[in-house]
Amino acid sequence: DFGSGFKVPYKKDDIETDIEELGKKLSKRFNSFCAEYGKDLTLIFEPGKFLVSEAGYFLAKVNVVKQTTSTVFAGIDSGFNHLIRPMFYGSQHHIENISNPKGKERFYSVVGYICETDTFANNRRIGEINEGDVLSFRNAGAYCFSMASNYNSRYKPAEVLWLNGQGILIRARETFEDLLKNQIPLPVESAAV
Repeated sequence: DFGSGFKVPYKKDDIETDIEELGKKLSKRFNSFCAEYGKDLTLIFEPGKFLVSEAGYFLAKVNVVKQTTSTVFAGIDSGFNHLIRPMFYGSQHHIENISNPKGKERFYSVVGYICETDTFANNRRIGEINEGDVLSFRNAGAYCFSMASNYNSRYKPAEVLWLNGQGILIRARETFEDLLKNQIPLPVESAAV
């Protein structure tokens, strides 16, 4: 069992697992080992995020751009309740302004709508951002929705599958009713105590 997954690049200079090269080398050694052992064995891998990480993009709309004396903040309509990895692990997801992909790059701190540590990026170079622009966070296919929460009573986002050039809604955005549906009201006599 070769668990723990394979490396996926999150930022420009990250090391990536060359899966074909690994397969060639491992196959040769494993076949040799089985021959020496005198028995065919099964080799098991846990691919982890390798299969889905690069397939997912997280999109968020810019609500506000605020210039301070030292930083330009881009506030988005999301928070760590949707993509906790940057706050939890310090991971860096490449962020692109898909509303202005050719815009002149400037330094931005991208922040969310949660009332505490909610910073997706500090002083990161991103194409010029304006209110209303949509930012794309790459490598959000693994551990994005599965780690999402309703912290601060925020709704989980919709999920869309892009297939054959068409977007297909595969999970609806949550509503207020979704937040309440599993709550059980107290009996009337208990509420009066």
